[in-house]
Amino acid sequence: MKKQISLDGKRILVTGGATGLGYAIAAELHDSGAEVIIASRKTERLKKAAAELGVSWFQFDINDENRMQETAAELENKFGPIYGLVNNAGIQNNKDALAYTEQEIRALFDTNVFGTLALTRELAKRMASRKTGSIVFISSAAVYIGMNRNLPYTGTKAAISAMCRALASELSPLGIRVNSIAPGWIETDLVRESLAKVPERRALVERRSMLGRLGRPQDIGMAAAFLLSDAAAYITAAELKVDGGTTVSL
Repeated sequence: MKKQISLDGKRILVTGGATGLGYAIAAELHDSGAEVIIASRKTERLKKAAAELGVSWFQFDINDENRMQETAAELENKFGPIYGLVNNAGIQNNKDALAYTEQEIRALFDTNVFGTLALTRELAKRMASRKTGSIVFISSAAVYIGMNRNLPYTGTKAAISAMCRALASELSPLGIRVNSIAPGWIETDLVRESLAKVPERRALVERRSMLGRLGRPQDIGMAAAFLLSDAAAYITAAELKVDGGTTVSL
């Protein structure tokens, strides 16, 4: 098991890897032996995080879909073949369902869905040529419950969850496993900011959690490390809930 859980020799890209869940995921992958590359739009933040983590960094804009083919080529030309991809980059916007503008909704889908899928497509083509790879999408527990002030974000994550399974059906025969993780409420800056806007929600979340608390960022990192490792070699098209039981509790 020690051999299978190791990520030694695996080069893995983590989008949105400079902060929050992405940072924690990168830390756990690095600790498991992977050669980690974190990516984001903000260069200075990337450099700082990469230095702290001891990993590599690559700056690009997930929304620049027209350049994604070139982005994938630049990544592999610079670092070598990418074995694993963690699609973590995403944005959120908390407003009443009837108050969102079309522009706000489109912005969420542009980043969380369209940009993410464009990057996945280009890197998956390269993985397919090598007949090996593993892709992990970061979805959300919000997909499984009705939650106010979160309409388009929930829609983007539901799309990711569904398309993960569709991708797995096509890519798994090519040697590429595709899975997703649905985090519950994890103690990150983004979640703290979101909960601060709806103060009653934190108390509700803590009551609903079977463990009585929010999760830790490293909980998601360890789940990602497992799904990317050979210990999960027979797991594809799965969504792993890491939510403390929140989505099934009363």
